[in-house]
Parts: sequence; C-alpha cells; structure tokens
Amino acid sequence: MIKILIVDDETDLEILIRQKFRKKIREQQYEFVFAVNGNDALRKLQEFPDVEIVLCDINMPEMDGLTLLSKLSEVNPLVKTVMVSAYGDMENIRKAMNRGAFDFVTKPVDFEDLELTIEKTIQHVSLIRETLKAIKENNILKMYVDENVLNFMGSREFETSIMVNETVEATVAFIDICSFTSISEKEAPDTVVAMLNRYFDLMVAEIIAQEGIVDKFIGDCVMAVFKGPFHPDRAIDACLAIRSKIETLKGTADFLPKVSIGINSGEMISGNIGSATLRRLDYTVIGDTVNTAQRLQRVAAPNQIVITQEGYERVKQSFSCKSIGSVSLKNKAEEVMLHEVLN
Repeated sequence: MIKILIVDDETDLEILIRQKFRKKIREQQYEFVFAVNGNDALRKLQEFPDVEIVLCDINMPEMDGLTLLSKLSEVNPLVKTVMVSAYGDMENIRKAMNRGAFDFVTKPVDFEDLELTIEKTIQHVSLIRETLKAIKENNILKMYVDENVLNFMGSREFETSIMVNETVEATVAFIDICSFTSISEKEAPDTVVAMLNRYFDLMVAEIIAQEGIVDKFIGDCVMAVFKGPFHPDRAIDACLAIRSKIETLKGTADFLPKVSIGINSGEMISGNIGSATLRRLDYTVIGDTVNTAQRLQRVAAPNQIVITQEGYERVKQSFSCKSIGSVSLKNKAEEVMLHEVLN
C-alpha cells in the first residue's frame, strides 16, 4: 500500500479525493493522509513516517507549499512531492521544480491526470526503493566477498558471462553431514546453526583451495562444482581434505561429525536457473551428471567418497580406490558399478 499525504487548505479536496479514489482505497492500494498547511504537514509526516508521496498546494496559510518543499528533504529525503498550482502560476511552478518537486498538476484538478501522475510517481518511488535495497545488499556483500571478486562482478566480462547458458565439462560433488538432522532435534537452534556453519566454513575453505565453486547449500549438504584443468582430481583432493578435517572435529555426546560424499564428472548445463517472477535466479549447473552425483552421495556410507566406474577410469592413476559393487540408481536402466576413493 502506498501512503500519500495531501496538503491543501481547501477542505473540499479531501472529500473529492476520497470519492474519486474510493476503489483504490477500498482495495488498499492507496492510503491518504490529509493536512491543511505546511506546518500541519510536518506534524503528519512525524506521525506517519511511511508516507512516500506528498501532493501539495502552493498557496496556503501559515506555511506555503514552497516553504514546505524546502523542509521536506530534512524530514524525509526520499519522499516525492507533486505540486498543485493554478494556471498561470508558472513562476512558482519553476521555483518548485528547482527545489526538488517531482511533478506538478494544475487546478482545477483533472482527476484522471492526477491518477496518472500519482501512478508515475509511485513507479519512481518503487525504483528508488529497489535501488536502496540493492545498495544495502551490496554493502552486506562487501562484508563477505573478496574485493577482487566484487571488482570482477562490476566488470563487462562478468555481465556477459552471467548471461551465458552453456554446456560445460566439469565435476560436481555433493558433501553431506551424516545424521545431522538428529542433532537438530535435540540441541538448541543457536547451537545447531553454530555447529553447521562451522562445518560449512571448513568445507568451503578446502573447496576454494582447489579452485572449486560452492554452488549452493542444501540443508546440511554442500554442492560444489570444479571446472578447468584436472577438475576430477581437484574435486577428489578437496573432498579427501574435507573428510580428514571433519574427522578431527569434536561433536557432542550423541553426535560425531562424518561426511558422505558423491562425486561425478561429465557434461552439464550451466546457466541462470530459477524464477524471473520472484527475481530469484541461481547461476548453477543441471543435468544427468549432477543428478547422478547427488544419488551417489545418498548411497555413500559415513566417511565414504563414492564415484562411478567412469569416474574411476579418470582418476585411477592418481588415487587409490576400491570397488564396492553395483547398485541401482534412480532413473538408471542398469545398475551402476561404484568405487570408493580411499586416499
């Protein structure tokens, strides 16, 4: 709902506004607040700090519209003001525009024109709101992201790359903290979140050390993607390091942290996936290779890193592995031969 302050010493205007915009008021699209002069308007702005638009007459007793306009930036610098003036008062209109008025309408008021002006002002206010939100999110981002990454995000190269949907050759790993759900049912929420974040911090450090990308956190699981030269080897190196580090951590009397890991390499589609309507798009990877990695993680036992036969052929010269037999995976017509990465 948009809250609009009407400032005019002609009290009949309040009746006309309520009549002409009764549907918008009934549907809770607009809410109107009324003041009879500039002083009254300043009091109303203190009472209703969420006013976003001011519709203000120029000629009023006690404090006129131009004086009020000069004070509005002190009270609420984000509010947008539409001035109301009689025909032929161009000098005052120019003064108002020079003092920051967003637009103006003339008396007698054409309510169709007034509605269009209000709608245009609302669009401008919404744009300011979205911009401030983006600035706030960017400032939060600066707290967590390396400066070089932020500079890249502002570059033309980043703008181009973020829009590209492509098929890539990569390795994806799903790293799950085993049985963590059980502890979340016993411990206080603050304890659960602190523990989970600690485990995630450890995992992220090892993934980044191997030039991997943390694609997303899914509950108590991390999805990581490795691209570029020797991506299967780097993915396994990261996962071995994670398993080793997790084993050194202390848990609770009822919980000892362990991870189960599924790793798979191959072609996958990389692009912006999500809902434009919700303005939530994730730059992620999808496809059978990704789905298979997730299913490998689900069949992996605690402290086990599982790969397919094809994955084993890629890395057998670099890592010690052992066969753990064939299993049936969802949406696979035939059983899949699996191997466990030992070291």
